[in-house]
Amino acid sequence: MNPKLQEGDFYKTPEGYIVFTEQYHLRRGYCCKSGCRHCPYGYDKKTDSFKKKD
Repeated sequence: MNPKLQEGDFYKTPEGYIVFTEQYHLRRGYCCKSGCRHCPYGYDKKTDSFKKKD
């Protein structure tokens, strides 16, 4: 279940796309493995792996 959207959860690009922020991803609580622009979980779609966090 996705959390209800709050202020700061997303923004629109000049092209009209909706981009979810790190804030939203952290509240959701898991990685969807879609290669999101602001993924806080370190997922790399090109290698289908998670980058180690220091």
